[in-house]
Amino acid sequence: MLRLEKLTKVYKTGDKALNAVDLEMPKGQVLALIGPSGAGKSTLIRCINRLVEPTSGTVTLDGTNITNLGLGGLRKERRRMGMIFQEYALVERLTVMENVLSGRLGYVGFWRSFLRKFPQKDVDEAFRLLDRVGLVEMADKRADELSGGQRQRVGICRALIQDPAVLLVDEPTASLDPKTSRQIMRLIVELCEERELAAIVNIHDVALAQMFVSRIVGLEKGAVVFDGSPNDLTEEVLTRIYGEEDWSETIQKVEDDDDEGAQ
Repeated sequence: MLRLEKLTKVYKTGDKALNAVDLEMPKGQVLALIGPSGAGKSTLIRCINRLVEPTSGTVTLDGTNITNLGLGGLRKERRRMGMIFQEYALVERLTVMENVLSGRLGYVGFWRSFLRKFPQKDVDEAFRLLDRVGLVEMADKRADELSGGQRQRVGICRALIQDPAVLLVDEPTASLDPKTSRQIMRLIVELCEERELAAIVNIHDVALAQMFVSRIVGLEKGAVVFDGSPNDLTEEVLTRIYGEEDWSETIQKVEDDDDEGAQ
């Protein structure tokens, strides 16, 4: 269970990026976080694992208060919070396998991590994950030889090999074409279902969010202004989140996609 209570972030400039955000997520739920640029989506994700330090409020993961931990405790808890990045954050000169295994660095000793000597069970799990995402034959390829969709799949494997309790996913489809974007979102949702893994997906594509997740949270100026199912994301709600615009095409696009999938 992930719980955010009154989570607030105020920068030194006085800008309030998050305004008393309350959220609660059970195991296995995939939540899409939507909102305009500057609404606080990326800040929220980074406050959860304290890549950005919250100003106030609490983050609790399975009963552990993340916001009160010292560096040692935080390092340990971060192993349980897998992160998937928009720009993949792979080490280009390393192989696919080495990039995936880097997700285990928090679990192995200094010399093993320095020499990149991982236990056989970690290597076996990396192969299983790569097979699951369709990349097992590319295990020895360098990361800079991969397409964007393939890189994102490696990033997903790297996060999952941590054996996390929650996935924090920051714009996983922003650099991808529409077909690959659907494949990546489908893969994230399926893997979360298989592992009973909670995930927060920061995403700009509203139609894509509606297509794949069961819960959507809308942020506006750092505050939650919508929390509900995709079916409740009406034109009026989208106007409240993003401002005045003709949202009928967005709603219609989702309905058309659903109809095509049912044929």
